[in-house]
Parts: sequence; structure tokens; C-alpha cells
Amino acid sequence: MKFFLNSDVSAHLRGLAEEFGESTNAVRVELNRLCAAGFLRELSADAGSGGNGAGGNGGGRKKSYCANPSHPLFPELQRIVRKVLGIDQLVDGIVERLGNVKLALVTGDYAHGIDSGIIDLTLVGDVDKQYLNTLVEKVENLIARKVRVLVLSPEEYEKLLGTLRPEESLFLWGDRESLAKASLAKENIAKENIAKENIVLENFALEPVKNAG
Repeated sequence: MKFFLNSDVSAHLRGLAEEFGESTNAVRVELNRLCAAGFLRELSADAGSGGNGAGGNGGGRKKSYCANPSHPLFPELQRIVRKVLGIDQLVDGIVERLGNVKLALVTGDYAHGIDSGIIDLTLVGDVDKQYLNTLVEKVENLIARKVRVLVLSPEEYEKLLGTLRPEESLFLWGDRESLAKASLAKENIAKENIAKENIVLENFALEPVKNAG
């Protein structure tokens, strides 16, 4: 489930062994089987995420694994996992019924493929919170999991991009390109501000020289 809920998730051998409470050898056997079947891909240390693979941590830190979205069965596997974990119900039972939702993201444990029992859902838009609470209660009963919702206006969402880290979230609804555009716009603004500050500092440093001349 971990890899097929969110195809962007990757994990190290040791981390998986700790998460599932199994030995690294047992987890390695399963990973090798899934890789041989083409369901998973093995990433090198340079390609994998989480660059904390220090030499003293052993081979489990040097490789990471992720889903292989190009496998012909991947879409069906992902559909099944999303249905089992109740992710589809978030869309059908909450997001679609609210109407004015620009973006819907799952963050936290479920974005990383961990079935912890608490789904963190971020909604961006003008939402009737009373109606939202009613829908959440109904969905929770259907999926046997708690749903924790954060509602943001588009302006609030842009201010919290660094905290929410949408690139690590599970996208459910809305214009996905706007996420990238918003993140890029924020990054460009930050770069422009730094450049302006540098210019001011340079001019300030040169000022005594001009006066002395």
C-alpha cells in the first residue's frame, strides 16, 4: 500500500523494516520480489530521496524504492489502494459535494503511504464549514478512519506553501499546474527580494567610498 497510494513516495530498506516491525532481510526479500515483477523500481543513492545515507548506516541507506507507474497494472493497483484506504470517499463524499473547492490535497501520513488512521485533508477554496463537518462525519463512518481538515483561502495557501510542502502531498482535486505555478511564483519573489537586498547592501557599502572621493 505504501508505494501505490502515492507514486512519488520512496523509502529505504531500513526505514521500511522499522516501519513494519520486520527484519531487514524479510523486507529485502519482498522488495526484490516486487522489483523483479516490475511493480517497484530501485533507485540509486543519487536518485533516491532523503540524502541521509551516511556510510555508517549500511546498504539499507544507499538504495531507495518507489512504485513503477509505467507498469500496466499500476493504475488498477492504485485505484484499489485508494478505495481500500478511503481516499476515493474523500473526493466523492466531501470534495465534490462542497462545490467551490479549488484544490484538495492529502498531507501527513497518508501522503507518505502510511495507514495511521488519521487522514489530513487540505482544502483550498470558499467552503461552508458547517456542511463540511456533516460530510466529514459521514465519510469517517464509511471509511473507519478520522479525517482532519484544514480549510484555506487561496491567499492563505500561498503564504503556507513552505509549511504545507505540496510537492510531498497526495493531489486529489483541482488544477495541479497551479500548485507548481504558485510554488514557482513564491520562489521567484523570494529571489527578487534577495537580489534587491543585495543591491541595497552593495550601494550602502560603496557610499563611504563615494563620499571620501
